[in-house]
Amino acid sequence: MPRISAATIGEHRAQTQDKILQAVARLSRVQGIDGISMTDVANEAGITRTVLYNYYPDKAALLLAFTERVTHYFIDSYERDLREGASPAERLRAFVRLQLAGLLAHPHPGAADLSAALGPDAYQQLAEHVAPMQRILVDILDSGVESGDFQVAEVAATARMILAVIGAERLPLISGAVTVESAAELVSGFVLRALGSA
Repeated sequence: MPRISAATIGEHRAQTQDKILQAVARLSRVQGIDGISMTDVANEAGITRTVLYNYYPDKAALLLAFTERVTHYFIDSYERDLREGASPAERLRAFVRLQLAGLLAHPHPGAADLSAALGPDAYQQLAEHVAPMQRILVDILDSGVESGDFQVAEVAATARMILAVIGAERLPLISGAVTVESAAELVSGFVLRALGSA
């Protein structure tokens, strides 16, 4: 029987899952999510591949769990860092900055490459995990339209375009050509001008 390092089996499982997902986070910074193998993750987490497969049957399941964790972290950070009564423009700037910081902290391939690597079903599940972040952006845009700060013809389409503009900074960030701060200023300024709010 494997050695339990916590007071209960439930706590032990939670600790092991945390070690696994922390290993994915560390590896993603060094070699990108698409370059990570299950063997890499097991070695980095200090467990056997058999133990890893007991938690996550394949790379797609592992990446889905990791994405869910990153999404929760993003939402918690966004809600914690935003001051009470922030304007739609301030909320948008915070959203852009956190998205860019996330791209740098957890490098991953673009949507098309990720879809090819994971397959359409897993990619669709991945998209569902990041949907809460998209809802935050839609809410920011809705509030800006309601206050008269933003001019938006179609909110959902505008949200997709903003996410595409943020995604365009992925490679410059990862390569070190730009910093999170400079990219955030550039993207926020571009988007706010496009929304009619400079």
